[in-house]
Amino acid sequence: MDIEALRADTPGCAHRVHLNNAGAGLLSRRTLRAMTDHLELEAALGGYEAEAREAERFDAVYTDLAALVGGRPGEVALFDSATRAWGAAFSAMHFAPGDRILTGRAEYGSNALSLLHTARRTGAELVVVPDDESGQVDTAALAGLVDERTRLVALSHVPSSGGLVNPVAEVGRITRAAGVPFLLDATQSVGQFPVDVTRIGCDMLCGTGRKFLRGPRGIGFLWVRTEALDLLEPPLATLKGATWDGGGGLTWSEGARRFETWEISGANVLGLGAAVRQALELGVDRIGRRAAALGARLRDRLAEVPGVAVRDLGRERCAIVTCTVGALPAAEVAAALARHGVNVSVTAPDHTPFDAQRRALPPLVRFSPHYYTTGDEVDRPVDLVAALARRTA
Repeated sequence: MDIEALRADTPGCAHRVHLNNAGAGLLSRRTLRAMTDHLELEAALGGYEAEAREAERFDAVYTDLAALVGGRPGEVALFDSATRAWGAAFSAMHFAPGDRILTGRAEYGSNALSLLHTARRTGAELVVVPDDESGQVDTAALAGLVDERTRLVALSHVPSSGGLVNPVAEVGRITRAAGVPFLLDATQSVGQFPVDVTRIGCDMLCGTGRKFLRGPRGIGFLWVRTEALDLLEPPLATLKGATWDGGGGLTWSEGARRFETWEISGANVLGLGAAVRQALELGVDRIGRRAAALGARLRDRLAEVPGVAVRDLGRERCAIVTCTVGALPAAEVAAALARHGVNVSVTAPDHTPFDAQRRALPPLVRFSPHYYTTGDEVDRPVDLVAALARRTA
């Protein structure tokens, strides 16, 4: 990769050290132009008219997203967030007393709340699968828990509060063999490294534009395997997702678009498309190798700083690195780094409640470089953290 050129095409790189790609990546000028050009077109023609004129570009977004995750265009639906996408898939399933839903300890907080709420409302049982000795989901334990009562396995590929990469291909092997649907939250993995639904074997996958894909906020997507559609009934029927049959029934739209609602930001859709196309052109495998190497460099350097405890788990790790700095509150560390022009974020215990409770985790400082991050931008924040740790020792 021509890192210098990529950084020159990323306005934010000129002003900040951005290590918060797990929150929101920096937009490239290419993505920004796609969005602003469409807003200008909407202003000149009208919103519906602009969308009609750009119909081929809108259709290309579905094609490119399908290529990104290894699916087909008809298996992709667009939403205003990954949370809505995940919720559309989860809410399309039916649960009854005695049914079991399996999830992992690292499940994202919003997903966990929905799982808990549904279990309480329907009488289904929510089972949190234990971790293995490395801290990733224990696939042997998962295989032992899957039985005739199991209706769903819902899992986060990469947790919000740590760098582990769950062994989702092995999870997919288990669920396929048992005939159990597998819903994968890939919001922290899509755009960071290759994600292939065929290799993984999941039935539903949600992702977001704003994180490692470097797209805009306010846009997410859902992929649903064609064969899984018969297992799902969208919770909401709209003019985008269904047609009235003239009597007492309706016909769902073809493919995953039956889950969509009418209104969505055209600028965000085309911004997402530009970001996805850039990732495909750069090569997600190359992006993944560089991001993982930067994460490993950052993790190793932080682990060497006296008073700093790296909190990441798992056998395979990615570009997300979390730590605590002595007894300093994570928010104070993040604020100190911000004063030096370094963007990081703080993960609260309720972002991964099952894991945080088990490990008694406080809020953590989260660093997340990406492929356009330089080595110096990894090293300088470590030196700043080391200075903070020395002052509080």
